[in-house]
Amino acid sequence: MTRAQGENPPVLPTYKSAFLQSCLSGSVLSFGTYKLKSGRLSPYFFNAGLFHTGRLLRSVSLAYAHTLLAHVAQNPTFQFDILFGPAYKGILLAGSTAEKLVELDEERFGEVSYSYNRKELKDHGEGGVIVGAPLRNKNVVIIDDVVTAGTAMREAIEIIRAQGGTLVGVIVALDRKERMSDESGGSTIGDVRREFNVPVLSIIDLDDLIGVLRGLGDEADMERLREYKRMYGASDG
Repeated sequence: MTRAQGENPPVLPTYKSAFLQSCLSGSVLSFGTYKLKSGRLSPYFFNAGLFHTGRLLRSVSLAYAHTLLAHVAQNPTFQFDILFGPAYKGILLAGSTAEKLVELDEERFGEVSYSYNRKELKDHGEGGVIVGAPLRNKNVVIIDDVVTAGTAMREAIEIIRAQGGTLVGVIVALDRKERMSDESGGSTIGDVRREFNVPVLSIIDLDDLIGVLRGLGDEADMERLREYKRMYGASDG
């Protein structure tokens, strides 16, 4: 693809650009026509299940770590003790991102732990629903791939609260900036922010995708994303 005349490539942090390139090269992010569970026809699809090679896992965990680091730099009082990965996709993301945080800043993040939940309660051995660091009296950030209806996110929040932890933030790979329904103008991510009064961070969002396509000169796909945003964009996105 060639760059459109008069258009400059999007100015993104290096970690975002690297992450987007990995998503494109690994087909994690693809463009076309995809029917979503909501029934909407999306011009793009993000399949986090394809982060299954070492290279792609390194890319996404580094991007999560850089996103958290950037938020801490802008909000010095933001502190967290544990990354919580909801089963199943969040499990590997929590562990790998905790390791990458140490790689970026061992002094600050060397003691950050990770935990995840069992799908079924274990009644033998150490028992319990949590694997990894105990959540009691700890500040917890949930890490996951995307937030769709928000049901799984609320389940994770209830687990954290039941275990005595304090939710201080959420981080996802992609914010679609899409309203929950035709009746609602707000997004699921916006709803979580308001309901639980915590920051919900994302590595990339729909505007980043539009910017990348503009930089590549892919006017057709870019316009399809813009139209999708006009049709389904959230009022809080």
